[in-house]
Amino acid sequence: MSLNADFATEIEGKIVQASKLLPGQPAIDFEMLDVEGNVKHLADFKGKVIYIDLWATWCGPCIQESPAFEALGKKYVGKDIVFLPVSTDTTTKPWLRYLDGHKKELTQYHSNDVALKESWAIMYIPRFILIDKDFNIVNAYAPRPSSEEIGTLIDSVLNKEGHHHHHH
Repeated sequence: MSLNADFATEIEGKIVQASKLLPGQPAIDFEMLDVEGNVKHLADFKGKVIYIDLWATWCGPCIQESPAFEALGKKYVGKDIVFLPVSTDTTTKPWLRYLDGHKKELTQYHSNDVALKESWAIMYIPRFILIDKDFNIVNAYAPRPSSEEIGTLIDSVLNKEGHHHHHH
């Protein structure tokens, strides 16, 4: 009996966790560092659309998506959207070494925040997350930057007025 009960509890936990990542749920804040070692928070970017690229230096498929992510950053320059490349490498060493050899336009971040693994359920990468101006989840499993549908999705979120623009 107890085995089933434990299993049920685990499943229930996963369902609760998954429901927190549904569209419209508040985005879960996490901590990251920039290349200078300054601490930033996801919530610092509230008020803009946020598109996150979770990657690592050892992840081939992640590296393949990187030029497309950079290109989107260029395409939407001056718009109300921020592109956050966040390395999930175990330490900052390989990340900083990689950045030394690869010129990036976008500001680069690194995070080992446990909130990524636990709250955002990052079990595999590449993983992309799209958040609206009100800091609510649009898609916790967003399309890749190289996909057809990401541009359409970003445009629709950018054109949706955030609540903070309305003065009642």
